[in-house]
Amino acid sequence: MTARALREALSQANGMQRLSLILMVVFAVLIVAPDLVAPQSPLTVDPSRALRPPSAVHWFGTDDVGRDLFARVVHATRITLGLVAGALLLSALVGGTLGLVAGFLGGAVDLAAARAVDVVLTFPPIIAGVVITGILGPGAGNLVLALAIVYMPMFFRIARSGALAESKRTYVEAARALGFGGASILFRQVLPNVLPLVLLQYVILFPLALQIEAALGFLGLGVAPPTPDWGAILEQGKNFILVAWWISLWPGLFLLASAFAVMVFGRFLQARLGAG
Repeated sequence: MTARALREALSQANGMQRLSLILMVVFAVLIVAPDLVAPQSPLTVDPSRALRPPSAVHWFGTDDVGRDLFARVVHATRITLGLVAGALLLSALVGGTLGLVAGFLGGAVDLAAARAVDVVLTFPPIIAGVVITGILGPGAGNLVLALAIVYMPMFFRIARSGALAESKRTYVEAARALGFGGASILFRQVLPNVLPLVLLQYVILFPLALQIEAALGFLGLGVAPPTPDWGAILEQGKNFILVAWWISLWPGLFLLASAFAVMVFGRFLQARLGAG
């Protein structure tokens, strides 16, 4: 995917697709510079300001202990999206590498690995995530590890299928005939052709992983309080939904907007640019 191809593709995007790109830029700003957007501390407690509705002073209102919700939701953007991005990156590196090697080698190794992955994929991701975080315990590191494990099989499958297809191409046979080693062929020639598949899979899986991260946070299996996280703020708001609806509203909207942006943009890239 070259910069020129991306510019050409964006010139053909419709309004919804361009909106998704704008939202992605907004979330990128919130990730990089949350203190500039919301200079208030997301951790400062002031019981005298508890459960105040949205106003000119507190744009998103306050929670049950008087913390500014605008600051908490904005700062949670870096944490929530950062955890998901890191987890999928780890998952892509490990699962993608294993799938690449298995598909390239083929034979019994590939068959055994594929069958093992098929067994893992029988478990719904949310159930697998709950089980893993239940065993490891809550916390940011354990949450990243759990999400990475959940999505490794999907990266394995996409990388394996790409490597299987590439290993049968003429250029691979020619490289072998010229005496190139398997590792050289795999990482210098096959990998560049499989990598776009893995990157596209990353974008497609991001909204799904984001939903699971929020669900685990809602269940108390995410980051430790008082660290702001969209799922954790949603869980906090459920106890005050009738008297302080704004606590759940804003993290829910941010969650939906970010998932929408990545999902639409991912489908756009898939349709316009394909795997290459």
